[in-house]
Amino acid sequence: MGDPKKPRRKWQGPGHPWRKEVLEEEMRLLGEYGLRNKHELWIAKSLLREIRARARKLLALPEEQRLPLEKPLVARLYRMGLLPSEDASLDDILSLNVRHVLERRLQTIVYRKGLASSIYHARQLITHGHIAIGGRRARSPGYLVPRDEEELIGFYPLSPYARRVEQVKSGE
Repeated sequence: MGDPKKPRRKWQGPGHPWRKEVLEEEMRLLGEYGLRNKHELWIAKSLLREIRARARKLLALPEEQRLPLEKPLVARLYRMGLLPSEDASLDDILSLNVRHVLERRLQTIVYRKGLASSIYHARQLITHGHIAIGGRRARSPGYLVPRDEEELIGFYPLSPYARRVEQVKSGE
């Protein structure tokens, strides 16, 4: 059927669900990044938790064992867009927070590029199929955009939004 050790869900909820400060911070992040529900936030937190746990395990190793394992992790996180450079250290990985992960979501990048008037409008454009990455329709607002795909984001060629942009460019 499946790996019995692998959890079925992509997320793990908070350890203590009714702390006021945690609830307020979660609601602030939901509004700021236009998330549909807390599950989307918990997915980002769980991904970050796994990344940081790998970094901590590597820090516990002796240096000669750690260095060959550290390079691929840093390179992967750089390609994901979570680290600023390929020569980052494990300390840089440990300093990541949930906002770094949320900034890499397709919804946030579409809004930051100016393709949408609000973060909620960005979500609407994506789910309705108006946004494409390299000409391929993307319909998942939670897609984590790799660094090399970031400049390929634009309107889907058959979308009315793409036609409108072409009309504005041609001066009609």
